[in-house]
Amino acid sequence: MSEPQSEIQHFAKNWQQQLAEAFNNIEDLCRYLNLSPNDLPISAAAAESFPLRVPLSFAACIEKGNAHDPLLRQVLPVSEELFAYPGYSNDPVGDLAAATQIGVLHKYHGRVLFIDTGSCAINCRYCFRRNFPYADLQLSKQQEDAAIKSIQNNTSISEVILSGGDPLLLSESRLARLIRQLDGIEHLKRIRIHSRLPIVLPARITEEFINTLTQSAKQIIIVVHCNHANEINDRVIAACNSLKNSGITLFNQSVLLKGVNDDAEVLCELSEQLFSHGIIPYYLHLLDKATGTGHFEVSETEALALMQQVQAALPGYLVPKLVKEQAGATSKQTVL
Repeated sequence: MSEPQSEIQHFAKNWQQQLAEAFNNIEDLCRYLNLSPNDLPISAAAAESFPLRVPLSFAACIEKGNAHDPLLRQVLPVSEELFAYPGYSNDPVGDLAAATQIGVLHKYHGRVLFIDTGSCAINCRYCFRRNFPYADLQLSKQQEDAAIKSIQNNTSISEVILSGGDPLLLSESRLARLIRQLDGIEHLKRIRIHSRLPIVLPARITEEFINTLTQSAKQIIIVVHCNHANEINDRVIAACNSLKNSGITLFNQSVLLKGVNDDAEVLCELSEQLFSHGIIPYYLHLLDKATGTGHFEVSETEALALMQQVQAALPGYLVPKLVKEQAGATSKQTVL
């Protein structure tokens, strides 16, 4: 089916314009999807606590008229977010305790997370940082320089992970400056970028961005975040091909989510689709227990049973590691 003229015009715009036109109103999103808000468990209070934000490039992948679409479930504010689930908290993975200074999280030996923005192109309802106090940790230019200096002074660090928020929401100039600064740190081997944008806003993968990456002396790795094969469309494929053909290593991490991908066939299809487009299935995370996300939880027992089915169906290189993150641990905990 061909795209409506309005969508063709939208996707001809640059990524900043596309981002500015993202859905931030439940009624508008429902109208686009041919759904009635009255037929959905929508919660205005949940949307007030954690706003709706969905780029058209992602919304276009949702099946119209399907109130149970797995992509819609990832972004729709629902009343279950207001339930108090035992064991859930605002900082489920111990990020605040790992903050060595503003903008730097040092959890694991040899690598640090660099958080330079709290913004995302899409507000995923299961986000483990949905309650993170980004406003208290935003980097000024002086603080960013201090954070870079701290990495420069710690020769045990071999890899910097640009995280957020989403680091690809930084402007081209700011991102280029940051990578140049990291490039100048001799003991760094790799720069890893964790981003959902190649999947939900593929227009962000511009020629200028790719040039910034290819000019770096460091090995560049991009870890995308895709939970379901339906998130992969022609625009996503083109963006990922541009990265792959430029020598960028691509991995994927997913979150195991009830009602989204808690099915062996769905997980197998996701791995097949990713690998066919040059993306290596890397991690499948058990849900981090952030306040407001309990309705997405798949138990560890259920997850193990699912992964045993996936292992039986796929070659080993297509099977992501099933992992969970535990506050204070020295690495991610491998479940399978």
